[in-house]
Amino acid sequence: MTSLWSGELVRLRAVEPEDWAAFAAFDRDTADQRATDRVFPPRSEAGYRAWAQEQSTDSDAFRLVIEAIAGSTFVGSINTFDARPLDGCFSYGLGVLRRYRRKGYAREAITLLLGYMFGERRYQKCDVGVYAFNEDSLALHHKLGFAEEGRLRRQVFTGGTHHDLVRFGMTTEEFTALMP
Repeated sequence: MTSLWSGELVRLRAVEPEDWAAFAAFDRDTADQRATDRVFPPRSEAGYRAWAQEQSTDSDAFRLVIEAIAGSTFVGSINTFDARPLDGCFSYGLGVLRRYRRKGYAREAITLLLGYMFGERRYQKCDVGVYAFNEDSLALHHKLGFAEEGRLRRQVFTGGTHHDLVRFGMTTEEFTALMP
């Protein structure tokens, strides 16, 4: 049996209520929070439990756990947002725990997600924003074949400094040509 949600390294799966602890641990690392979104105030255990319970995959805006196939280990998450079916455009965000970076997990998770959104949901364009200080993510998106479409200056404030946001895009045709 094959699944479009599984690759060689990772499987994407729905957030389960018991995943709250992994998300809480991820959020305790300020560098991880800052690289993937921004630093938020601490949340209670009950708050994490409620949040995990509320995650749903009933729309085109959803969050999935990135799980390493070897060991069924939580390595991060990927989420879609700003899904606009009428326009055929969507965005995604990605967070991988630092100890699991540079192992191919993010690359495969992105590829699986794009395959679903382009191949099953009929989206025609993916837009991604990457913080200019996140050199690993910039390099990853270039390697994946995303086109750099622009730079929004001083769009993100974190760590006491304003940073640029680099915009990337990929069309379904570009995805199919790069990853048939």
